Amino acid sequence: MKRRQFLATGSLALAGCRPASREIEGGFTGIGFERGHRLRPASSDAPGVGESSPDAGLPKDPPAVTRRVHTLIAGGGVAGLAAARALRQRGIDDFMVLELEDSAGGNSRGGVVGGIACPLGAHYLPVPGDEAHEVQDLLEELGLRQRLAGRWQYDERHLCHSPQERLFFNGEWQDGLLPVQGVGAATLDQYRRFADKVRAAQQAAPFAMPAFRAPASAAHLALDALPFKAWLDREGLSDPHLRWYLDYSCRDDYGAGLASVSAWAGIHYFASRHGFHAPGDEAGEREGVLTWPEGNAWLTRRLAAPLVEPSGGRLRTGRVVLRIEAGRQGVTVDAWDAATNTVERWQAAHCIVALPVFVAARVVVNPPDFLRQAAARTRYAPWLVANLHIDQALHDRPGAPPSWDNVIHGSPGLGYVDAMHQNLQRVPGATVLTYYTALGDAPAARRQLLERPWSHWRDALLAELSVPHPDLRDKLTRIDVTRYGHAMAVPVPGMLGSSHLWKQNGIIPASKGHDLLSNYKRMTPADGRLRFAHGDWSGYSVFEEAFTRGHAAAASLRA
Repeated sequence: MKRRQFLATGSLALAGCRPASREIEGGFTGIGFERGHRLRPASSDAPGVGESSPDAGLPKDPPAVTRRVHTLIAGGGVAGLAAARALRQRGIDDFMVLELEDSAGGNSRGGVVGGIACPLGAHYLPVPGDEAHEVQDLLEELGLRQRLAGRWQYDERHLCHSPQERLFFNGEWQDGLLPVQGVGAATLDQYRRFADKVRAAQQAAPFAMPAFRAPASAAHLALDALPFKAWLDREGLSDPHLRWYLDYSCRDDYGAGLASVSAWAGIHYFASRHGFHAPGDEAGEREGVLTWPEGNAWLTRRLAAPLVEPSGGRLRTGRVVLRIEAGRQGVTVDAWDAATNTVERWQAAHCIVALPVFVAARVVVNPPDFLRQAAARTRYAPWLVANLHIDQALHDRPGAPPSWDNVIHGSPGLGYVDAMHQNLQRVPGATVLTYYTALGDAPAARRQLLERPWSHWRDALLAELSVPHPDLRDKLTRIDVTRYGHAMAVPVPGMLGSSHLWKQNGIIPASKGHDLLSNYKRMTPADGRLRFAHGDWSGYSVFEEAFTRGHAAAASLRA
């Protein structure tokens, strides 16, 4: 199906779809916008920097209580939870994590729809390579991998079961996401040429995940200077099928397409993992993926479990961090408690600021220049995640069988994953389809997310997904929509060359046995008693980056 044909049926970019014939329940869930937006200046929608007092929507009374702790962690996303784990590993229990939402996990939280667990955000973790040894250690701790006969083995129950992924292309389903059914020799040739380019880039300079484990070389910086689309133009890689797939890949990992992200980011998507393999490439290997019905919430819930009462008591949810001020003797943090509508004050020796950089720049008093630069330069992609409960299996179009990941060619969205896929039901039945769309390239997307009613997204989703599934309307019972205004940092051109990401901290590769503490200190942005840890500091948002930065920030602190 051509893109223009698809858009004629309706999409997330268009309204006007006919109403559903069946009563469908649902609404918005998952994110408390009103809490975070209390930090915004009343006169502007733009992120502010260095605000020393809360907005008019917050209490002006003095703090109702003052508490003391050795280390305060502001933010309970992946980075904040990783920092808490690292402190516990060092025997430091005198810390507290403050989280805005009612549960920790950030973009890696989960929910339940119709009694079925499903993700509210990130839904998988690629099997990590050796550069991500902190993540490997976590997986070993959780029993997901063990060494057998000298080799690491992953628990098959947690690896994505086959069939893993399929693409609705030219009116039928095909195995895999690279368009291959009916494409011509010229397309296959461009697939091979791009595979050669990725291999050449890997040989010219190493790529790693996390990215800072491979220092920014001249070759990296040359790629970073160009949009990915401009690099493809220069290399003569113009095939529309190749470009659709590369655009999809960039939207999937970075929240924006190949016209927005840098060529470094476009190459890094493949070069830091298993490369790009053209059809018929005998060396091709499908990447191992760890996934669960609730997505990466399976991981974050286990990271948060030791912090909650009665065993831990080291996590306070429903807290909006208003102000972080570091002095010579310690750090003062003021936070609004949503449950009591009061402000509490925390006195700490150190603070790990595990917040998005635009939030950190707002709440840190007199923010350092590198934080201001980071806030000014970092661009964010809004995301929409919708969980669709169906009460019976959908009829399928011809071709590849139902898979975990199901993508529609030409769609503005990223497709959907099936929450019950890992359960290997003998007879398919009720399930939740978790649909994703990245809106990093859509004009005024953040405003549209906030202002458009739930019914708009319901009708748009039905129009899009009914193309491969005409019976969806008759089997759909509920849609829960989660909106992320600043879901992911987008790795735009110039990211590697900007001081706030790389040069500021003199990043050099780190290995498990080579002066690791020194490397943790060098990779962690710091200002006196403050340590900054978030995926934003890598310029793009994936689990491996956020987890390693959180771990490093805590490991770099003095006990």
